Amino acid sequence: MLHTHKKLTSFFLLIALSACDRFEQHPEPVDLQLAKEIHEKALVLDAHADIEIPGKESTYVGKDGLSKVEPDKMRAGHLDAVVMAIAVGPGPRTEEGYRLARKKADEELAAIIDLTSNPDDDVVLVRSADELIKAHAANQRALLLGFQNARILGTDLSAIDEFFEAGVRVFALTHMGHNDFADSSRPVFNAAAGKHEANEEHGGLSALGKQAITRLNTLGAVIDVSQLSKAATMNVLALSTAPVIASHSNVRALSDVSRNLSDEEIDKIAENGGVIHVAPFRGYLFDSNDKQLDRDLRKARVAANIREDYFYPFDLYWEIQDPEVKQIFLTTVSDLLGPGSVDMLLDHIDYIVKRVGIDHVGIGTDFNHGSGIEGYNDASEALNVTVGLLARGYTAVEIEKIWGGNFLRVLKAVE
Repeated sequence: MLHTHKKLTSFFLLIALSACDRFEQHPEPVDLQLAKEIHEKALVLDAHADIEIPGKESTYVGKDGLSKVEPDKMRAGHLDAVVMAIAVGPGPRTEEGYRLARKKADEELAAIIDLTSNPDDDVVLVRSADELIKAHAANQRALLLGFQNARILGTDLSAIDEFFEAGVRVFALTHMGHNDFADSSRPVFNAAAGKHEANEEHGGLSALGKQAITRLNTLGAVIDVSQLSKAATMNVLALSTAPVIASHSNVRALSDVSRNLSDEEIDKIAENGGVIHVAPFRGYLFDSNDKQLDRDLRKARVAANIREDYFYPFDLYWEIQDPEVKQIFLTTVSDLLGPGSVDMLLDHIDYIVKRVGIDHVGIGTDFNHGSGIEGYNDASEALNVTVGLLARGYTAVEIEKIWGGNFLRVLKAVE
């Protein structure tokens, strides 16, 4: 199948037969003009991208040195809205570590406020479902604020209110590494202890984490379970009185990595009324049922002295001290995974739809943090996903739900 804009110059593409056969691929022409019309009408929303501060060096931005969701790329791809995550990675859980995490978070918050401060531009910060709908109707680029990793908060539950007051509406408690609120799906090396963290520290949410879920429900914020351990996710789903989302998580049954969601988690998120947003990140999309690929990936990890008992292809590369070993590891894994494709992304969407229904799937790219596949490497290529969905038999109404309608429903519900 064709994915890139250059390859989309043909008016017709060969793809899946009909809506009733969307999970069985057969050749049938699809009208590219119809795909464009559906795409331009829909609220096209990306549920998660990382904030890039202009002028700061980054290995994750586009080849032009700019964010993969910067406004011109959003306009080119008719991406109407994106949740920009104030995020920090793992680090020391000390007074100084918390101070530095909060400092970084405040800098990222300021960067988004600055980006949306020009009244003559079409980029606006939205804080509610109504504001999001209004921005879409006005053909403005809408930015929502997300939050990832409660290490930013240290142990201060009240700081949640400060971020909510600043405009944050989507909250995820973990990134890599456990914190005082919850366990992560990806434990990290504890430099102070000289060993990797245990798979679990709290058995899911800590007492502080449970208080945070209650507070977020009270405020009317969207709770994001991406990056949580399975136990923590199940804790959230048992506690939350409102639907939750996974802002950038894929299917573990297809790609068996700790970062992805099990069938049980998918079922419970749907039962809760929530939405799983699939990411175009090849490390979450690769076929883990390919036994040779699995063996080769594990061999590369052992060669780099990465030996923990959970599995994720790129995890912990930043812990490798020897630059040459690190480069060999990254190059080897990248070559083994290949560039990824829109078809792989659509396979995960199909899986969720088939399992729990069209109302519980969306798209969250994780752009600016290593994400990007052939055909969907930044916001300018978002149309390719709509073409692929139409190719697999999804209707205009279903595509609108996947792109932003399902997220909007949850946002309204939590408010």
